[in-house]
Amino acid sequence: MRPLTSDFFVSTTLFISRASISFLMLTHGWPKLKKLIAGGEISFADPIGLGPTISLVLVVFSEVICSLFIALGYKIRWALMPLIFTMLVAAFITHAGAGIYKQEKALLYIIVYLMLAVTGGGRFSMDAWLGNRSKR
Repeated sequence: MRPLTSDFFVSTTLFISRASISFLMLTHGWPKLKKLIAGGEISFADPIGLGPTISLVLVVFSEVICSLFIALGYKIRWALMPLIFTMLVAAFITHAGAGIYKQEKALLYIIVYLMLAVTGGGRFSMDAWLGNRSKR
């Protein structure tokens, strides 16, 4: 049996973490994408003063597009940046006065995103596959 620290187990764990956190974030981003596509007047939080429409577009980009990139393991460190920023805004600006109960979810996302930023996507990622392909 392989030791739990082998590349296979680490990469499998990274894949499961990437896929899981991306799916969970998509459950937040999908309704926002539908709101954006529906048209009409946009009523959305504007925590950093860019306007509700731009704020919604940026959040949809990070929560949907960047989450899909992370699930695939494509340009993972670049895709994590908007998500970490979005979760920092959610935790420390949008929910600042609401207490730790409302901030907790965003903080947990940040922890997983930082872990992925340090480790990368592992060998079961598009980045690894494309990197191996270019070395042939």
